[in-house]
Amino acid sequence: MAFGVVAASLSRAPSIVTTRGCYVTRASLPNKSLKFSKEYNWKHNSRSIFERGSTITTCEKHDEKKYLMNVTQSHEAEPHSQTILKSIVHALDAFRKFSRFYAFIAMVVGSLSTSLLAVDNLTELYPTFFNGFLQCMAAYFFMHLYIVGINQLADLEIDKINKPYLPLASGNYSFRTAVITVTSFLFTGFGIAWMIGSKPLLWTIFASFVLMTAYSVNLPLLRWKKSTILTVMGNTLSMVISFNLGPFYHMKTHVLKKAATFPRSLLFAVVVMSMYYIVIALTKDIPDIEGDKEAGLQTLAVRLGPKTVFWSSVLLLEMAYGAAIIIGASSPFLWSKIFVVLSHAIMALFVWYRSTLVDLSNKDSLQAFYMLIFKLFSVENILMLFVR
Repeated sequence: MAFGVVAASLSRAPSIVTTRGCYVTRASLPNKSLKFSKEYNWKHNSRSIFERGSTITTCEKHDEKKYLMNVTQSHEAEPHSQTILKSIVHALDAFRKFSRFYAFIAMVVGSLSTSLLAVDNLTELYPTFFNGFLQCMAAYFFMHLYIVGINQLADLEIDKINKPYLPLASGNYSFRTAVITVTSFLFTGFGIAWMIGSKPLLWTIFASFVLMTAYSVNLPLLRWKKSTILTVMGNTLSMVISFNLGPFYHMKTHVLKKAATFPRSLLFAVVVMSMYYIVIALTKDIPDIEGDKEAGLQTLAVRLGPKTVFWSSVLLLEMAYGAAIIIGASSPFLWSKIFVVLSHAIMALFVWYRSTLVDLSNKDSLQAFYMLIFKLFSVENILMLFVR
């Protein structure tokens, strides 16, 4: 009979679970926290209730504990999976910032365009060609990671001012971890080039290593970024070798098994793209004047000011388009002559118009123009395929 009374009371809402002088309503078990609130029932005839409730105390406690465990686990499983997903996304975003992926994309586009210059006819575009190009890009990828990594290690204090969003400057990567990772990238790049067995590729990797290490590392006779002349020379020479000469002779001699030549299209690539490389080397320092001043780096932007360097860079771009128009106009093929001249005239007008919209006092505006140069660089690599 006592059990019947308790069972009847449990069937009504909100149900009461009696547990040794306290009661817990199921309504008091919220979805997430599920806290028991103890209240002593002194206003009722507690003795009879306690005695009758004691017959189900053990079973009811077991059921409530089981209920609590199930609900808690169901709510903890989702946040745990979300935490893992957020950690993965955060790690990928940090690696994206560390790798400066936009620069590698420019390298891929430039190398592919130059590699296509090594092809004499479309019948040579068979799987061996693309396999050779992918091998080249695998070695380039790890060498690129080494170059951006060693530069961030050497510029750690400067980047805390100029680029605090970078993972090493922001503290997402520890210095020790970055050193180990960057070193592994270097050996991996050399290892891939060695296994491929291409002499032009191996020499390209070696030249990039020497030039960009000398540019970044703060050792006697090194740290070329302190000098404007050495900065422009080192960056331009490294990019000409990596983007143009290296891929061309790797594809020509190692992949296609042909004799080394220096065609008109390669001359166009070296002359015109060299001006792009100089502009990239100059404009990349304009948004970083504040940090470079504190570090004592006498870049051209620090010495002459952002306005002078900016308009000098724009003038160099216009000169590059002028050289492209002259080389294109001397082509023996009419279709090539018309296309190259017209396309570069349009590019020259666009660059001049876009440069007039830049706010030289705004760091974001200067950075946007710097990123525009990489887009123009990619377009130019496509246009040079039509030079004959």
